[in-house]
Amino acid sequence: MLPGLKERLLGLINDKAYNPLKKEELALIFEIHPTEMPMFYNFLEELEEDGYICKTKKGKITSPKSMGYFVGKFVAHRKGFGFVESDEEYTQDLFIPASETNSAMHNDRVVAEIIKPATDERRAEGAVIKILEREITKVVGLFQPSKSFGFVIPDEKKFNQDIYIPKKYFSGAKAGDKVVCQITIWPQEGRKPEGKIVEVLGPKGTKEVEILSIIRAHGLPEEFPKKVLQEAESVAQPITQEEIRRRLDIRDMNIFTIDGEDAKDLDDAISIEVLPNGNFSLGVHIADVTHYVHEKSKLDKEALKRATSVYLVDTVIPMLPKTLSNGVCSLNPNEDKLTLSVFMEIDRKGNVKKYDIKETIINSKARMTYTEVSDILEKDDAELKEKFAHVVEEFKNAEILAKILMNRRKQRGAIDFDFPEAKIILTPEGKVADIKHYERRISNKIIEEFMLITNETVAEHYFWLNMPFVYRIHETPSADKMQDLSRFISTFGYTIKGDLEEVHPKALQSIIEKIKGTREEEAISTIMLRSLKQARYSPECSGHFGLAAQYYSHFTSPIRRYPDLQIHRIMKEHINNKINNKRQEQLAHTVEYASTQSSERERAAELAERDVKDYYKAVYMEDKVGEEYNGIVSSVTSFGMFIELPNTVEGLSRLANMGDDYYIYDDMTYTIIGERTKKTYKIGDPVRIKVANVNVDLREIDFEILYKLEDENEIESEESIEE
Repeated sequence: MLPGLKERLLGLINDKAYNPLKKEELALIFEIHPTEMPMFYNFLEELEEDGYICKTKKGKITSPKSMGYFVGKFVAHRKGFGFVESDEEYTQDLFIPASETNSAMHNDRVVAEIIKPATDERRAEGAVIKILEREITKVVGLFQPSKSFGFVIPDEKKFNQDIYIPKKYFSGAKAGDKVVCQITIWPQEGRKPEGKIVEVLGPKGTKEVEILSIIRAHGLPEEFPKKVLQEAESVAQPITQEEIRRRLDIRDMNIFTIDGEDAKDLDDAISIEVLPNGNFSLGVHIADVTHYVHEKSKLDKEALKRATSVYLVDTVIPMLPKTLSNGVCSLNPNEDKLTLSVFMEIDRKGNVKKYDIKETIINSKARMTYTEVSDILEKDDAELKEKFAHVVEEFKNAEILAKILMNRRKQRGAIDFDFPEAKIILTPEGKVADIKHYERRISNKIIEEFMLITNETVAEHYFWLNMPFVYRIHETPSADKMQDLSRFISTFGYTIKGDLEEVHPKALQSIIEKIKGTREEEAISTIMLRSLKQARYSPECSGHFGLAAQYYSHFTSPIRRYPDLQIHRIMKEHINNKINNKRQEQLAHTVEYASTQSSERERAAELAERDVKDYYKAVYMEDKVGEEYNGIVSSVTSFGMFIELPNTVEGLSRLANMGDDYYIYDDMTYTIIGERTKKTYKIGDPVRIKVANVNVDLREIDFEILYKLEDENEIESEESIEE
C-alpha cells in the first residue's frame, strides 16, 4: 500500500463533509492500481477489525463516530472505573463506570457506545462493547502464594485486578518476590485474569530489583542477543586506506567534543573559525554509525526494535552494543573516526549563507566536559585555559555564535521553557546522596544551538530534494487547548495575541518573556507546556511549533536514536548517487515505519526514565517524614495539589486531608477554594509543607500543607534538603 495511505484515508472518512462510499469508490479516489485492489480491500478489512472504520448495512465505508461508536484506548482507574481516550484529536474522553468496562483492562484498545451524552457540567458516559486489542500481555508485580494457587499484584495500579496463578506456574517464585507474569486467560464477568510466571526478578525492595521491575514494565530490551553482539564485534574493524581515500580527510582540523562528565557515547564533535568576511565557519561532525550498522543487518533490526538509548540515572540501556556505542563509533580524542559532516557558513545575524554535507574522517583534538568549557567561559579559569590553550579561542567564538543563534530563534518565536531538571547523585554503593537541579550552563547551550541549526539545515536540504526522510515534528496546538490556556492566563492579566485557531509560537513566547521573574511564571509555564502537543517523528515535514522551525529533523545522535541513523543512511546513499525511483519507494515505507516505531519507543523510554527518578526521589524522602520544607504548588487537581520542593521532589497534598476547610476545585482557573474560609491555592503559590508519608512501592510522597507563604523568596535553596 502507498505510504501515508492510512492517514489520508482516515482523514477523508472522518471529515465532517464525508458521505459513506463503497470500497470500489474509495479505490478510485486513491488511484489504487487494479493489481493492488485485493490488497486494498484486505487493508480496509484490517482497519474495520481494528475499529478505525465501520460498514453501513449497505456495505458502505464510514467512521465509527457516524455510527455512534467511540473508539480508542481504555485508561483504567485503580477504583475500577475508567476513560476511553478517543482516536480522534480534540475529542473529550468518555467516562466508563466500573459496571460498564466489560472486562476491559488498562491500555486496551476498545469500542464503546455513549449511554449518557455530555452536558455543561459533566462529560459523556459510555459502555465498552468490544475489546479490539489487548495491549498489556505481561505484567510486573508482587507474588503472593498460598497452598494450591497464588496471585500477582500488579505494580501498575491502573491494572486494577490481581492475576490468579495456578501452582504449576509458580516457576520457583517465593512470597514477596517481584515477578513478570504472562497473562494466559483474560478476565470475564466475575472472574480474575489468569497467568503464569515467566521471570522471577528477586525479592521486593532492593534497588536492583525495583529498577529491573521498571525496565520490564516498560518493555525495554536489556541484554543484546548473542548474534547481535557477534555481529558488532565482526564489523568493528580498523578503518581501511580505501575508505580514507574516498572521504574528505579533515584530521588536521581543530575538532573537539563537549559532553557530560559520564558520557561514553560521543557522537558529535564541532569545529569553528571566523572567516575573513566576519562570518563563522561551523563544522558539525557526527559519528558515521551506518558505516558499521548496515540496513537489515542483525544490528540494524535490533537498533530499530529499541529505537533509542535509555538513561536510567546510573544505568544505560544502549541502542547499540558498547563495542560500537562506546568504542569504534564514539568520537574519542586522538583517534581517527568516520563521520558525516555538515559545514555551514553563518553570518552575524545567524543565517546559514551556504552549507555542504560530506563523508569525512576526523581526529578529535580534545574531549571537553560541559563543566570545563563553562568554567573557562564563565569564570575565566586560568588552569583550564592553560590545559586547553589549543582550543580556547574556538570556545570564545562558539559562545559568540551560539548567542547569535539564540537571538535568531528568539526573534523567530521559538518557545524556550526553562523547567528545572533533577540531577540524582548516587553514592558508590548506589544509594541516593542528594538530588539537585541539573544546571544548563553556557557550554550546554552552545552545543544545543549548534545541533539545532544543523538539524534544521539537514531537514530543509532533504525536504527540497523531495527525498523520503524522517522529520521531527511538533504540531500546532488545538484551538480548545489554547482557549483553555487563554482563559487561565487572563486571571493573571495576560492575553494571547492573534488567532487561537492557528496560534503562532511567537504569541506564546511573548507570554514567556512577560512572566519571567514573576510569581506566576511557573504556574503559567506549566499550564502552557501541558497545552502543547508532544513532538514526534514523521515522514511528513509539517514543521516544529515549539522551535518555530519550518523544517526540523534529528541528525546529530545516531549512536542513541534510530531516526538519526536512518536519515544518515538516506543521506549517504544520496551523496553517492544510489537512490533511484525503486529505492525511493522502498525508503518511503522504511521511514514511515521507523517514524512510528521511534515515536512509540521514545515515549516508553521517557516514562521509564520518569519512573526511575520517582523511585529514587521516594527513597531519598523516606527518612524525612515529619520534616518541614518550603515549596511551590506545581499542579492542582480535583483530588489535591502537587507541591514541588526546590530540589524537584514533588509530593501530593490530598484535599481530603486538608482539615481546616472543605476545598472545592475550580477547573477554569486551576484553583482550590475553601468553602468556608475562601482561602485559595493555585499553581505557583509558595507554601510551607510537612512530609506526611512516603510509599516507595507506589513511588508516592504525601505532603501536609501547613500554611501559605507570603513571599516566594522564602523558598529554601536546594541545599536545604540534604542528608
